[in-house]
Amino acid sequence: RRQRTPTKLLVSVIGDEDTVTGFLLAGIGDRDKKGKRNFLVVNSDTRLPTIEQAFREFTARKDIGILLITQHIAEEIRHLLTIYDQALPTILEIPSKDQSYDPDKDDVMIRVKRLLGKV
Repeated sequence: RRQRTPTKLLVSVIGDEDTVTGFLLAGIGDRDKKGKRNFLVVNSDTRLPTIEQAFREFTARKDIGILLITQHIAEEIRHLLTIYDQALPTILEIPSKDQSYDPDKDDVMIRVKRLLGKV
């Protein structure tokens, strides 16, 4: 028997306070019946295991369709992003207010270039 995918998939975000706040103001915030949120605010006090655990939890959830992660935080968990191979949730690296975006570090962009024979 096939597992049903929820008809309404959430957007999840891992990022700095300004980035996450912007997405929350846009309406992506959610809390399930167990109190689990679909976002993580990362600051200078956030430890790497906390980021790794949030990534694992968000990518294991069946109600999340897209996981947005700021690129400078993605760099901290690159080891997890490199081995991630699920279709859903789709992982998208985004710029943050204080950090520029480098497409050469983005795993999705690297795969696209490989498919197009540009690597």
